[in-house]
Amino acid sequence: ISSCKDPLEEAYLESMEIYRAGINREFADSATSPLTGEGLMQFRGLDFFPVSKEYMVRARFVLNPDPEPFGMETNTARRPVYVRYGEAYFSLKGEEHMLEIYRSEAASQMEEFRDHLFLPFKDLTNGVTTYGGGRYIDLKIPEGNTIIIDFNKSYNPYCAYNHRYSCPVPPEVNHLNIAIPAGVKAYEGH
Repeated sequence: ISSCKDPLEEAYLESMEIYRAGINREFADSATSPLTGEGLMQFRGLDFFPVSKEYMVRARFVLNPDPEPFGMETNTARRPVYVRYGEAYFSLKGEEHMLEIYRSEAASQMEEFRDHLFLPFKDLTNGVTTYGGGRYIDLKIPEGNTIIIDFNKSYNPYCAYNHRYSCPVPPEVNHLNIAIPAGVKAYEGH
């Protein structure tokens, strides 16, 4: 009996394996890793939640018509300048949610990051199975009024691995009152 697997599901799972292997390669390479020297020597790979398409959501995207630059809070005195680029409205676990999406003023001036958006968020896994300070997702500027948010690609800020980094703190508006067991788990190595 042959198993009838969904080819789109298979392709997605394969793409996530490649994505995760790429992240682990970056972390294992001293030229690109945020880890300390000691952490690099002990690194055996990041721990991820199982991939679940439930945590890839199609959100209604509302562009902010008048984005004002502001200094985003970090875990240090540094205040990088961002704009509230838009809002994403989506349903997850039978509830409606909204997250603000930001654009870095500095990154938007660089050709390779011109279409880059930043989604910092917290959920009920923070401090339990994920990094206590929140997690991030990188997005691209959407073509229309929908944006795909794949929580399976959520990752820890670099300050989760090395105290020398200054990392944006997810604004309170982006604190979700649900658990999202997707993406990178808390880092146990030091």
